[in-house]
Amino acid sequence: MASLKTPGVYIVEKSAFPNSVVEVATAVPAFVGWTERARHQGDSLHLKPLCIASMAEYHQFFGGAPTAEHARFKFAKVTGVAPLGDPDEALSTRDATPLRLGKDDYTLTQTGGRYLLYFAMRLFFENGGGPCYVVSAGEYGSEVDAEPLTAGVQALTKESEPTMLVIPEAVLLTQEDCLSLQRQMLLHCGQVMKNRMAILDLWEGYRSRSDAPDVVAAFRDGVGQNSLSFGVAYYPWVNTRVVQEGELSHLNITADESLDTLITCLKDEIAAAGIEGAKKAAMEAEVDKIKTATDGVDKALLTRTLTQISPFFKAMLSEMDKRLNLLPPAAAMAGIYTMVDNTRGVWKAPANVSLNSVVSPAVPISDEQQEDLNAPLQGKSVNAIRSFAGQGTLVWGARTLDGNSQDWRYIHLRR
Repeated sequence: MASLKTPGVYIVEKSAFPNSVVEVATAVPAFVGWTERARHQGDSLHLKPLCIASMAEYHQFFGGAPTAEHARFKFAKVTGVAPLGDPDEALSTRDATPLRLGKDDYTLTQTGGRYLLYFAMRLFFENGGGPCYVVSAGEYGSEVDAEPLTAGVQALTKESEPTMLVIPEAVLLTQEDCLSLQRQMLLHCGQVMKNRMAILDLWEGYRSRSDAPDVVAAFRDGVGQNSLSFGVAYYPWVNTRVVQEGELSHLNITADESLDTLITCLKDEIAAAGIEGAKKAAMEAEVDKIKTATDGVDKALLTRTLTQISPFFKAMLSEMDKRLNLLPPAAAMAGIYTMVDNTRGVWKAPANVSLNSVVSPAVPISDEQQEDLNAPLQGKSVNAIRSFAGQGTLVWGARTLDGNSQDWRYIHLRR
């Protein structure tokens, strides 16, 4: 109230209502995918959106990572020509490079635990993420399928707070199912809710465009024409440091003939090194423990021991680590959106920003190659993730899929 310094009668108007402009969160992503569990204190969380604010809360409600018990690899000796994998199977080319010991080749093929939501959540929070919604479409052990993911998207129609939609495990589906789900995501954001954007990953986006077929062209052909201004896509995938080698062990090898092959391989390595006598016997005894170690302490100690005595075992863990750390970038971008909104504002384009916990893009991109990504004739812009000397891995683009639109061409304007 103003200070009244002269005598008289005054009328002072006092507003009975608060200010009409109220601050609201502009970056609240919703994630849909598979979790270790979908139950808390007896209540089911299956297909029920839940708001969390940290990885600690994620662990509390949804459990941990798909490692050891779930993320399994088959280890086998190659006889004849090393297989190159089925080009029609999603993620098959990640298992195409064999490991070599002496003159022999060995394949390491992931057979289980292909779940990406947990690793995507870690990538999200490590890049500045904050409060978000998580929808559990299923629990580890069940197959990733399009129908539960679609049901998870539909469950979000009752929530008005989310401003982004991310489904990391869409890329685990077949190409046709992945593109169909992404069209559903665009429909949900642009025609049903009209208050959020879909951040999309390219199916097999870890492959170079020089490989046939062109993954970017396939994405543009399959994503459709509807609600493009409510969608944004990034290429390529990224090599991350979300999974640490210390989280992996011989337990990630399937408990079948793969363990026998591994034991034989490690003993052959010891023999090839020319180690004899008591030292050889002691090292072989440690290798034999692969099938006999029981409690968790013994298993962790055995992994460290095998890493010290066997360069090949260490290389095998590194290969598993590399494959699990190859991730689609949408979750990291959701974290970047949150960080930029909190530090600058929603009006700032989420571009020219470095990515945390990212080693490099899966595919290097030149200036000429980016021109077609950024401004193609049909207008379906795909934002590039590039590596620059002295700057690290940067987000190098801020366009929606509606790149020919004069109004909604840029992400920050659409948001």
